[in-house]
Amino acid sequence: MASVPQTITRIALAGVLLFTGVAHLTFARRGFRVAVPDWIPGDPDTTVVASGWVEIALGTALLLARRRRRGLGRLVALFFVAVFPGNVSQWTHHRSAPGLDTEMKRFGRLFLQPVLVLLALRSTRG
Repeated sequence: MASVPQTITRIALAGVLLFTGVAHLTFARRGFRVAVPDWIPGDPDTTVVASGWVEIALGTALLLARRRRRGLGRLVALFFVAVFPGNVSQWTHHRSAPGLDTEMKRFGRLFLQPVLVLLALRSTRG
């Protein structure tokens, strides 16, 4: 059985994923395109849309799943690992986006990803 802090963290993480997923599909779509590394094949907009739908699906699953939360947490953690190269690419190519318009902000964003991975794993165990 999950503890109260785990439940709160899981719900908050789901909210972040849902908000970010909707942002990928709507008002922040252009800003997310700059984070798509050049080596990803295809149109960057397609990558942004696909990742937005994945975020919405993962956020929804975190809210609704009663069973197999540990596996879901691992899947969410893997997603955060998978999108990390985009954060690195945005920083190394000096590409601004809303809220990430300085080198320090883009650099600082790199350190958020391991925290998200840890939260995904810890909030879904037990």
